[in-house]
Amino acid sequence: MAVRVQREIFDAGAELAALTEGRSDIGAVTSFVGLVRDMAGDARIGAMTLEHYPGMTEKQLEDVEREANARWPLTASLIVHRYGRMEPGEPIVLCAAASAHRDASFDACRFLIDWLKTKAPFWKLEETDGGAQWVAAKSSDDEAARRWETEK
Repeated sequence: MAVRVQREIFDAGAELAALTEGRSDIGAVTSFVGLVRDMAGDARIGAMTLEHYPGMTEKQLEDVEREANARWPLTASLIVHRYGRMEPGEPIVLCAAASAHRDASFDACRFLIDWLKTKAPFWKLEETDGGAQWVAAKSSDDEAARRWETEK
């Protein structure tokens, strides 16, 4: 299990290689990389800033990762989440789940990102042509996370 919250850009390929290096017990790795888009609805995004509460953020991400490892037989997992100012095309988040078999890997990775979207204490500010605006939570993210409240 590994969680990192950092300002620096990460290399998803290098992160996944490090996760699996020397591991012959891993049969599947599923990963999700979230990127900064250049559009939100009809607004062009020039940059996005993520703020977080240090200490609280890491603890919440560790709790989410621990829950994934309790629900599925994972051999490794990883969450890397950035904060600070990011431009379109840059990576924001990497979630990875590794297991002996693909089903656990797929399910755990989806769980990780669904729960991160609703449980991680990040605040998003988008810089658009019309000015900067804070982004409200989406009900679709809450709906995606709710399915994990009853499934295992």
